[in-house]
Amino acid sequence: MRPPSQVDLVVIHCTELPDLATAREYGERVLYPASGTGNSGHWYIDRDGAVERWVDPARIAHHVRGFNPRSVGIELVNTGRFPHWLDSRHQAMDESYPDTQLEALAVLLRALCAELPALRWIAGHDDLDTESVPASDDPALRVRRKRDPGPQFPWDRIPADLPLQRLPRQ
Repeated sequence: MRPPSQVDLVVIHCTELPDLATAREYGERVLYPASGTGNSGHWYIDRDGAVERWVDPARIAHHVRGFNPRSVGIELVNTGRFPHWLDSRHQAMDESYPDTQLEALAVLLRALCAELPALRWIAGHDDLDTESVPASDDPALRVRRKRDPGPQFPWDRIPADLPLQRLPRQ
């Protein structure tokens, strides 16, 4: 467990999967035998605005390399590049985020700012994980490993009255 004072960053993700059920299937895969956990955000917000907490914020979740101890992760259900994540010909992320999903995100962010007194920073997964990897269709080409929440995410919809500043790109 970690103290709430350790959490100063919220990371916005998109699932890059077709639906919440598939995201749960991926999130429940055990990838780290020592802890019995996999890769998962703390909260998931479906397209209809339904919010589910999967990991207690007092626990560290595996959602972004190098920043997990200081952050909480919010996953927005969005297709992203599914199912060709690393194919150089399929890097567009065209699905927009519905208003109901963005409104639920704003409500959750307000609650987190009240619950986590050190929370000051917000970032996209793509701001923090900037690694390029060989493309699955042509290893001579490189693509971004993580692009979420992607170009359709409306950063200007993050409520201005929240004490969150965009973390500079790492």
